[in-house]
Amino acid sequence: MKTASPLSEYLVISRGQWDPDRSPAEIQDAIDRFYAWHDEQVAAGRMRPGQRLAREGRLVTRQRIVDGPFAESKEVVGGYWFILADSLEEAARLAAANPCLDYGLAYEIRPIEARRASAFALASETPVRHAPTR
Repeated sequence: MKTASPLSEYLVISRGQWDPDRSPAEIQDAIDRFYAWHDEQVAAGRMRPGQRLAREGRLVTRQRIVDGPFAESKEVVGGYWFILADSLEEAARLAAANPCLDYGLAYEIRPIEARRASAFALASETPVRHAPTR
């Protein structure tokens, strides 16, 4: 008897802003449908809740701490949650059912890495000149 492998966890980052041509009532309807859809996915064990992010923030660099965020409007991060899936493709297909996609938002799906960071392993933060060769 084959046992099911554990699902992988994926971070979903909500990006963008609402379509300016949509009315507040249309946007609220999409938001309400999102929460109903999201609650169904959480109850079915396909998602874990996340949270909305406040508008204000701070950018911390080596040189200073500055009021922020500073992303362009198309890159604004509004919130996050988690998908549990067998693959990145499956996670993306599930996120594609989000009702807010038709109203201006986009979703970045990133696998969660369980291992700790290492300067000797290729990662998101690795500069191209330091990337390990294959």
